[in-house]
Amino acid sequence: MDRNEAVSITRIPTDFDRWDDVLALIMRAFASMDGVVDPPSSAHHLTADTLSDKARLETGFVAVQGDRIVGCVFALERAADLYVGKFAVAPDRQGQGIGRRLMQAVEDLARSRGKAAVALQTRIELTGNHEAFARLGFRETERTAHEGYARPTSITMRKAIS
Repeated sequence: MDRNEAVSITRIPTDFDRWDDVLALIMRAFASMDGVVDPPSSAHHLTADTLSDKARLETGFVAVQGDRIVGCVFALERAADLYVGKFAVAPDRQGQGIGRRLMQAVEDLARSRGKAAVALQTRIELTGNHEAFARLGFRETERTAHEGYARPTSITMRKAIS
């Protein structure tokens, strides 16, 4: 595959059948968190079937380069916003604007549905992610703890959209 080959961002269709590829992408992209975040990432509980189920409840987008899935994001519609989850870009494609384009797809969806914001959570330990999301216009709104933890484990970030 040519690294300069165009990347297309598409909404995941109802007849999508590449869940194993999306799962492999998420596991590669989230692997750097292993041994860093506590508690461990919920990505370890995903299967191709749970991703397919997730797509029935949420809107998903994939970034495709050639025949390779190089990014994904899911957006759950809530009353006032869209909540971003399982946002992943292949490690060898990070820093090339794919994540920005995936997030733009979510923001466009939020606008089309009359939502005022996009929200996400990132782990306390992932300071590089905090910085990356801040560059995309997200601001920290709260810190929360996973069940059973006395200290904050996650940061909620929000981006107002117009």
